[in-house]
Amino acid sequence: MNSPEYRMTIVDLRIPFFRLVFFFVKTALAIIPAAIILAVIFGILGIVIGMLWGMGNMEMFMRRLTL
Repeated sequence: MNSPEYRMTIVDLRIPFFRLVFFFVKTALAIIPAAIILAVIFGILGIVIGMLWGMGNMEMFMRRLTL
């Protein structure tokens, strides 16, 4: 179980340009559904927190301003 530790330094990484571009395009396309899912989750959390702590004083939005 006692194996010696080896340290390694990567000096060069060869990735073809178009393969790297394809990877970044796929990543950018994967962000869209993830952002939608996160927006739904945070929206639900916001509604739940708003219901627990009350939505604030909504009366000022519902009544007319009288001078």
